[in-house]
Amino acid sequence: MVVSGTVFMALFALVGVVYVILCGPSKSAQELLTRSLKETSAVGFIPDLFLPAERVEEIMSAGTGEIEAAEVDTSLVTISASRKESDGEEMDSKDGETSKGANGVEFVEITGASYRGILMIVEDPSRLFVGVPDTFGEKGLTLEAMIAKYDAAGGINGGGFYDPDGRGTGGTPDGIVITDGALIWGEEGTMSTVVGFDKEGILQAGYMSGRDALDRKLQWACSFGPVLVVNGESVSKDNNLASGVNPRTAIGQRADGAVLMLAVDGRQITSLGATLEDIIGIMLEQGAVNAVNLDGGSSTQMIYNDETLNVNASVRGPRALPTAFLVK
Repeated sequence: MVVSGTVFMALFALVGVVYVILCGPSKSAQELLTRSLKETSAVGFIPDLFLPAERVEEIMSAGTGEIEAAEVDTSLVTISASRKESDGEEMDSKDGETSKGANGVEFVEITGASYRGILMIVEDPSRLFVGVPDTFGEKGLTLEAMIAKYDAAGGINGGGFYDPDGRGTGGTPDGIVITDGALIWGEEGTMSTVVGFDKEGILQAGYMSGRDALDRKLQWACSFGPVLVVNGESVSKDNNLASGVNPRTAIGQRADGAVLMLAVDGRQITSLGATLEDIIGIMLEQGAVNAVNLDGGSSTQMIYNDETLNVNASVRGPRALPTAFLVK
């Protein structure tokens, strides 16, 4: 009875806090919490319990829609042969400092006002590929299982998937999926925000069709978004990227070809999460020429050498996925 009473009081207090923020005088707090909850499929209904439908729609309409990013200038990325031969030695990680691991992989601890995360830097982009389950349409694979399937060194979660009410099984991708140069999910006419690597190992991204992706010679690609950085500039200067505070995953590439793989924790006391503007700032600070937001929330996860490097937000454990960006 004591435990039940404690849980009830905790839930009552939480509802009270949500009510005060959503119905209180601070418009900015109301908008931030509404976007944060709406970006969470399992509890996205909560703002509708406290706010008129017109107000919720008004908040969510800001910053929505696909961003038709500028054409990626591939000449801004130069991948030298020496990167493919790079090899570092193990070093201990320190807050805000780079920890260089074996085989040209580095790790940087990322911290901000409301978040903490980890950045994996892979010097050779040819090591990146998109992992998928054996079949689509049923159940996906957790990131751990995906890595084991391909005997990969590590990776991060990738594109989105059909997820009604947060109960999706991760087996049905949104948009398109390209592996080894072949379109294996979606149609040539399917439009979505696509992110992937071409034959040269250059990260390309934008709102495009499956045919466009194939014409760009993308070898490994999936769908999510929005695009955050194009040709070294934030897309937010021309677009409203209003978003909530949540766990985030993103991928980018520096001018020297190194791939930036980011996982930011969220929904924790020590790390509430990040906005899309936060992710843009991180990517630009780390030298990204191009960068794209990937699926986040309870899907956000990073694993390397059998070690999970972030704290997954789901109380039920890591979600099953249809795609993941993996490191050979």
